[in-house]
Amino acid sequence: MDVYLPIANLSVNGLLIVALGGLTGILSGLFGVGGGFLTTPLMIFYGIPPTVAAASAATQVTGASVSGVFAHRQRGGVDYRMGGVMVVGGMIGSGLGALLFRFLASVGQIDTVINILYVLLLGSIGGLMMREAWASIRQSRKGVPPPARKRRHHPLISALPMRWRFYKSGLYISPLAPLILGVLVGMLTMLMGVGGGFILVPAMLYILGMSAGVVVGTSLFQILFVTITTTMMHALTTQAVDIVLAALLLLGSVSGAQIGTRLAVKFKPDLLRLALAAIVLLVALRMLYGLGVRPDEIYSVAQL
Repeated sequence: MDVYLPIANLSVNGLLIVALGGLTGILSGLFGVGGGFLTTPLMIFYGIPPTVAAASAATQVTGASVSGVFAHRQRGGVDYRMGGVMVVGGMIGSGLGALLFRFLASVGQIDTVINILYVLLLGSIGGLMMREAWASIRQSRKGVPPPARKRRHHPLISALPMRWRFYKSGLYISPLAPLILGVLVGMLTMLMGVGGGFILVPAMLYILGMSAGVVVGTSLFQILFVTITTTMMHALTTQAVDIVLAALLLLGSVSGAQIGTRLAVKFKPDLLRLALAAIVLLVALRMLYGLGVRPDEIYSVAQL
C-alpha cells in the first residue's frame, strides 16, 4: 500500500510505516521510554530525509505523551511547578533550536548535524545504560543487593541563586537549574525530533535529585508542551512536518505501546535495560557507519 508523503516528496509503503511506529511503540511500552529517539533514526534508515523525519517524529511524540500525562496525573505523579519551569525553558530552547535549524539548513549541514548528534547521544547513553545494567545483573547473580541510591542534587545546583520550594519533588533549589535543563531539551527536541525523556529522566534523578515518584509524570508533562511548541515552530519556520507520516507513525505506536506494556511484565527489568542498551548502541553504530559511507546519491535537490 503506497502512500505519498507530500512534505518528504516521496512514496512509501504505508503499512511499513505503521509497522515502524508499532515497533517503536512496543519498545516504548516494553522499556518505559518515549521511543522518539529510535523513531527518527529508523525513518532515516528507510530513506526519509532527516529534516522531515525529525520534525514529524516530534509530532508523533506529542500524541503519544497525552495518555501518559493523564495516567500519571490521576495518581498524583506530576510536579506542575517543576514541570512549568521546564516547559518555559523548553519553549525558549525550541525557539533557539529553530534559529539553529534554519541556519544549518541554509548552509546545507542540517542532515549531517542531526546524524552526528544521534551518534554522540545514543552512543554515550547506550554505553552508560549497558554498564549499569551489566553491573546490576552481576550483582544479582552473586546475591548481592544493589546499593540504595541517595537522592541528592548535584553540588553545582546548590551554588545557583534564588531558591524555590518544589514540594512534590521534595526539593529546595534554584529554578534556574530546571530552566536550563528545559532549554537544552527544547533545543534537542527541535533539532532531533525526540521528546527528550531519555535525557530528561536521568537528569532529573541524578542532577536535580527529584523524587522518583514524580519524575516520569513531570517529564511527560514537559515533553507534551515542548513537542507541541516544537511542532508549531517546525510548521511555521522549516515547513518540514509531514502530517501524513506523523499520522501513520502515531497509528502504529499507540497500538504497539499496549503490546509492549503487556510484554514488559514477563521479563526481568535488568534484562530489559540490557536489551535496550544493546538496541541503542546498534542504532548509534549504524548511524556512524552511514556518516562514513559514500551515499548512493551524492547530489540531492531539497528545499525547506
